[in-house]
Amino acid sequence: MNADQGLFVPLILGILEGLTEFLPVSSTGHLLLAGHFFGLTQPATFIVLIQLGAILAVVTVYFAKLGLLIRDALTGKAYAWQFALSVILACLPAVVAGVLLRDFIQGALWESAALICITLLVGGIILLIVDRLPLEPKYDDIYHFPWHLAVIIGLFQMISLIPGVSRSGSTVVGGMLFGASKRAAAEFTFFIALPIMVGAFGYDLYKSRDLIDASIALNVAIGFAAAFVVAALVVRYLLDFVSRYGFAPFAWWRILVGGAGLIAIFAFGL
Repeated sequence: MNADQGLFVPLILGILEGLTEFLPVSSTGHLLLAGHFFGLTQPATFIVLIQLGAILAVVTVYFAKLGLLIRDALTGKAYAWQFALSVILACLPAVVAGVLLRDFIQGALWESAALICITLLVGGIILLIVDRLPLEPKYDDIYHFPWHLAVIIGLFQMISLIPGVSRSGSTVVGGMLFGASKRAAAEFTFFIALPIMVGAFGYDLYKSRDLIDASIALNVAIGFAAAFVVAALVVRYLLDFVSRYGFAPFAWWRILVGGAGLIAIFAFGL
């Protein structure tokens, strides 16, 4: 991150990360577009590292549920082990693809603002269509998702490695198309985000350990804290919002941002 940008930029980017991480709008896409259009530049490592702040927000909000799951798993309750297996199955495709394609994704794909705008726009249209489909939910309890549904959600999550697709958006669409209710599809994304993003944090921290100095560490700390606070608020109220309004508001936002970005790029050369 450029030194002359001060601490205001990591603060704004941290707020943006916390606000968008668990919404189906692509936090990475928004952060990269903020850099492209508004000069809020940041190293690729910054984006990955501040995501842990959003993850800790999930742990805070779901602390009681996570503690109960761990206790029930240790006492041999079947549902807890079934849920743990579902989370593992849903995470594996993205983990493998993310490790193998990390350099390509953070290089060629992250540098294409046009690609991000297109995926935001197309993803918004898909999310809007799926949200309006007369689907009959079969699964409303995330603790009893069948293994095949977890695998399908995992394959959809793998697509979200393309910037602008959105991890939560892709998993929500995959879950709803194959039987999950809107609320359950959204809630499941919280839990599968934990191992995915903690792993991405650790892996990227290791790969970039030689590039992190005191100035970047301070920027990451500020972005991390901002992401944590804002994401905690989003996680606390998102499920009720989705239950009441569905995913259409997020779909329209994606369409607006993606469309405006493409106009700016192709009409004004930005």
